[in-house]
Amino acid sequence: MAAGPRVDYLAGFCCPVGGLAAGRPRVLCHEGHIYLSNGSAFVYVYDQEGRLLQAVYRFPDQVWHVELLPLHRQLYVLCAKTGIYCLSLDQQSRVTEAPAGDGDGDSKDVDGPANVLPVNADACIFPDADLCAFTLLSNFIITLAQAQGKWWMELHELPAPSQEPPACRHISKVGFSTGTPAGGDGDAPASRFLPVLCCALAPGSGDGLWCSGGFILSEPLFSLLFGVDAAMLDSPMILGGFPDGQLCSVPLKALSAAADANTNAAAGPDPPVKVLHHLEEPVVFIGALRTERHEADEADDPPLPPGDADCVVAVGHYGKLVAIKAGRREEALAPELREYYLRGPVLCAACSSGSRMYYSTHSDISAVDLECGSNASDSEDGDDTAAGVLPPVLAPASLSICSVVALSLSSRAAEGESELLALSAKGRLMTCDLCSPEEAHPVRLTPDKAGQRIKELLSGIGNVSERVSFLKKAVDHKNRALTCLNQVLDVSAALLSGQDGAKPITCTITAAWSRLLLRDTLSVSCMLENASDHSLEQGWTLCVQLLAGTCALDEGTADTGTTYTFPVEQLPPGGQREVTLPLGTAEDAKLELPLTVSCALFYSLREILDSGPEALDDLFPDDSPLLSPDREGICLPLSECTIDMLQCLRVGEAAGPASAPDPVEAFLETAGVPAEPNGTSSSNGLGDECLVPSAASIKVSSELLRSALKDFSAGATLSCATLRWLLAENTAAEALSSQDVSEVRGLAPDGGEVQLLIREVAMNDLCPAGPIQAVEILIQSSSLADLCGVHHAVIGRIQQALVLEQAAQGSGPPDLRMQYLRQIQANHETLLKEAQALRDRLCLGDEASATAEKLLSIYRQLRNPSLVLL
Repeated sequence: MAAGPRVDYLAGFCCPVGGLAAGRPRVLCHEGHIYLSNGSAFVYVYDQEGRLLQAVYRFPDQVWHVELLPLHRQLYVLCAKTGIYCLSLDQQSRVTEAPAGDGDGDSKDVDGPANVLPVNADACIFPDADLCAFTLLSNFIITLAQAQGKWWMELHELPAPSQEPPACRHISKVGFSTGTPAGGDGDAPASRFLPVLCCALAPGSGDGLWCSGGFILSEPLFSLLFGVDAAMLDSPMILGGFPDGQLCSVPLKALSAAADANTNAAAGPDPPVKVLHHLEEPVVFIGALRTERHEADEADDPPLPPGDADCVVAVGHYGKLVAIKAGRREEALAPELREYYLRGPVLCAACSSGSRMYYSTHSDISAVDLECGSNASDSEDGDDTAAGVLPPVLAPASLSICSVVALSLSSRAAEGESELLALSAKGRLMTCDLCSPEEAHPVRLTPDKAGQRIKELLSGIGNVSERVSFLKKAVDHKNRALTCLNQVLDVSAALLSGQDGAKPITCTITAAWSRLLLRDTLSVSCMLENASDHSLEQGWTLCVQLLAGTCALDEGTADTGTTYTFPVEQLPPGGQREVTLPLGTAEDAKLELPLTVSCALFYSLREILDSGPEALDDLFPDDSPLLSPDREGICLPLSECTIDMLQCLRVGEAAGPASAPDPVEAFLETAGVPAEPNGTSSSNGLGDECLVPSAASIKVSSELLRSALKDFSAGATLSCATLRWLLAENTAAEALSSQDVSEVRGLAPDGGEVQLLIREVAMNDLCPAGPIQAVEILIQSSSLADLCGVHHAVIGRIQQALVLEQAAQGSGPPDLRMQYLRQIQANHETLLKEAQALRDRLCLGDEASATAEKLLSIYRQLRNPSLVLL
C-alpha cells in the first residue's frame, strides 16, 4: 500500500454559481510557476514558491485552451469566437495595465496584485472564430476548427519572438469529417465538448523538438499504431479525440507535403486521416504510459523523464478507457487493445511518467495502474505468453479529493516525488504530493489504520447503495414515461386513423339558455365521449377555445380568442365528461357573435421527458400533425362549431312593453348624430352599424329548398320546413318540430326582439318562361345589431347547405332575362352612390333628420333586392 497523498491548498479563485464546468479549465506548471485558466475570460500566473499571484490577463471572451512554449517563454491562449493570442512572459509589450478593481473581482480570493492586464487585439496571432483546439510542436502550431460541416486541421509556423506585428505563416490545411454532428449552421461545436489534440513522436525524432502535452512512443508501438510508412517518414503524428468518440491520427509531414496540393481542400487528394478507434463517447483525454518495468527502473534512481512510452490511452467522458500497446503473440508483434470501464463521468485526467493514470470524477480523484504482468496470475492462461500484457481489470485507488475539473502532473526530480496540480470546481488550487509508484513499499496495517480503512469501505458501500437507489428511481421514472408515451401514441393513432370517418373520441358542442342565480345565462356545453378502446389517463387536458368575431363589416377588427383547459384525469372507454362555459347573461353587454368554439385534447410531454421542446425533435418530424404549435406536447383536434344568432334566440319569448322608438331617431342615435336640425353631428361620423336597416329579405328558389330540406319537409309545408331547418340547432325551438308554423318571434341575447317570417312568393320578372317559385325569409328587428346578426347567420346556413347541394347536383339555373338583371344592378349602383352622398351630408350635420330618413329608405331598398338564389 502506497503512502497517502499530502494535499496543500495554494489559493482560491472566484467561480460562478454552481461551480466550474469541466472541459475548459486548464492548469500548467513550469519552473515554479503555475499558469491557470478557470474557464472564464481570465488567465492567472501564480508563483508557487512565493505563493503569490503575479499577473492576471483578461481576454475578450471565454478561454478554451492554454499552452506554454518554454523555449521562447510564451503563453498561447485560445479564446472563444476570437482566435489564438500570444503573450510574452518576459515583457508586457502588448498588454496595458488597468487600475485596480477592473477585473470584476475575479481574483479577489488570492494574495497578490489586484491589477488586471487586458489583452489587446494586436496580441491575436491567429484570428479565427471557428477554432476549437490547438497544440504546439517547437516552432509550429497545429489548429483544429469546425466549419462548413467538416473539421479543418491547419499547420502554421509560429512568428519569431522579435517579429512585429506577430503573425503565423500558413503552411497547409486539410478538411475531413469524422461523423460529428454539426452545429446549427455547421460553424460551431455541436456539443459542450471540445476536441483534444496532442503530438506523438517516434524515438529519435524528438531531438530538438518540443511538444506541448505530447509524448515519445516506443518504436514497436509507433510502427504498429501508425503504420510502417509513418515510421519511415520519421514524422511526428497529430492525435485527435473528437466529441463523437473517434480517435484519429494525422502525419505532420503529410500536412507539410500537402501545402501545394491541398490549396483547395475540395479538389485535393484524400486527407491523410486514419481512424485508430471509436470510443462511442466524447474523448476528454489522450496520454501515454510506460507499462513494462525495466531493470533500470528498479534502481533507486529518480523517476525517468517522459519518453519511450509503450502504451497510448484515451479516456471517454462516460468512463470508457482504451489502452493500446505493442504485444508479442507467437514470436510476432501485434497491437494489443483493451477497453476498461471506469466510473464516470470523467472530468479530466493526467498521466504520470510511469504506469499510473489519474482521473477525476465529481466524487473523487482515482489512480489506476496499467503495469504489465501485475495481474498476470489472474489471466486464464498462466504461461509465458501472458507476460507483458495489459492487466485484465483495473483497480482504481481513491485519493479522497472530490470535484476536480483540471489536473496536471509535474515531476520534482530533486525530491523523487510526483506532484499533482488540481483545480477544484469551487476554484481552489491545490497540490497533491504522491510517492513515486516505483518506490512504493508495502506497509503493515495497524488496528487504527485498519479501522479507518473499514470506515472508508463502508462509506463507499453507502455511496454505491445511494447511487443504486438513485438509478432505480431513474429507471422507474423512465418506465412510467414510456408507458405514458405509449398510451398517448395509441390514442393519437386512433384519432388520426378516424379523420375521414367517425372518430372514436368526440366532443359535441351545444349552446343553450339556462337559469343561473336568478339570471338568464347563455352557456356552451362540451360533451367529451370516449368510444375508443383506450382510457384517457392523468395528463390529458381538454382545451376549449372561444374565438369571437364581430358581425360588422370592418375588416380591421381583430378577432380575440380565449382558451380554457379542463384536466380529464380519468375517462375509461365508454365514459363521458361534460364541461360548461357561461358566455354571458341577458343583462350583460351584447355578445360578439358569431362565436367559434374549438375543442382539442392536449398532452404535455415536458413532464415525462424532463426536457424542453428541443427534445421532441428526436421523436417527431417538424411537420408532424401531432405536435402543438409551441412544440410543447401533442395536440389532437376533436371538433369545431360556430355559435351564431339563430342558435342563441330565445324562441317564444317577447320583449316587455315599451314604446317603439321613431326609426329616424333610433337611426340618428345609433349613428351618433343629434336629431336637432341645427345640431352638429358627432366627429366620429357614421358607424358601420348604420349599414343595417330594420328589415332584411332573402329569397331562395323553392326547388332548391325542397331538394335540400328533405329531412325537414315530411308532413309540413315548405315554409314550415325552412323555419325548422334554420332553428334546428336552437335547443329552445324544439317545440317547432311538432308544429306547422312559418313565423316565430324571439329575443336576442341582448334582449332585442327579432321576428322571422317565412312565406312563398312568385318572382314574375326574372324568367321569360314564367314566374319562379321562391321562398322569402323576412327578418325584422328594432335593433340594427340583432338584425345584422340574424341576417349573417341565415346567409351562413344557405352557403353551407343549399349552395353545396346545388353544386353536388350539378344543375344549372333556368334561362333568365339578362336585361332585367342588368337594370337591377344599375339601380343598385345608383342607390349606393346616393347612399354615400347622404352619408357625407349626415357627417356634416346638414338637415340630419331629413337626410337620415332618406338614407333609411335607401337601405331598405338595398336590403330587399329583387333577386333570388337559384
